[in-house]
Amino acid sequence: MILDNVEDFAAALPPMRPLIGLDLGTVTIGLAVSDTFWGIASPLETIKRKKFGMDAEKLLEVMEDRKVGGLVLGLPRNMDGSEGPRCQSTRAFSRNLERLWAGPITFWDERLSTVAAERALLEADTSRKRRAEVIDHVAAGYILQGLLDRLRVLRGVEG
Repeated sequence: MILDNVEDFAAALPPMRPLIGLDLGTVTIGLAVSDTFWGIASPLETIKRKKFGMDAEKLLEVMEDRKVGGLVLGLPRNMDGSEGPRCQSTRAFSRNLERLWAGPITFWDERLSTVAAERALLEADTSRKRRAEVIDHVAAGYILQGLLDRLRVLRGVEG
C-alpha cells in the first residue's frame, strides 16, 4: 500500500519491525535498514539493477530475511521541488512493487542525499574506488534516517 503522507505511513507500520530505505538509481539500488526501534539507519548493500522482476526478487528476499515492516523510497525531486522523469520512474517502481508486497510504502525527498553521503565518505578518507562501491547504500541510509527522524518527531520521542 503506497502512502504519500508520512503520518499515514507511520499509522500503517507494524510495531517492532525494521524499515528499509531505497536509493533507486538507473544502474543500482542502494539499501539501508533500520533497527526495530526505528532509531538508526544502517547502510546495507547495493543491488546491481537488471530487470524489474530480478531486482524485486532480490529486494523481497532481503525484506523477508529481515522481516521488514515498511519501505521508504528516495524521491529524486528537482531542486525547485518539482517532479521530473526520475520521480515518475520511482513512483512506477513503487506501483510495481506494491503488487508483490502488501506492506506500507512511502517516499522521502532525497535531494542532496548523495551529496551528503559523498561528503561523509570523503571526511572518512574513503578511497575513490570504495566510495563508488558504497555510495548508493550510504545514500539510502541518509534517506531512511530522514524518515526515522520524522517518525521520532511524530511519536514524540526525544533524542
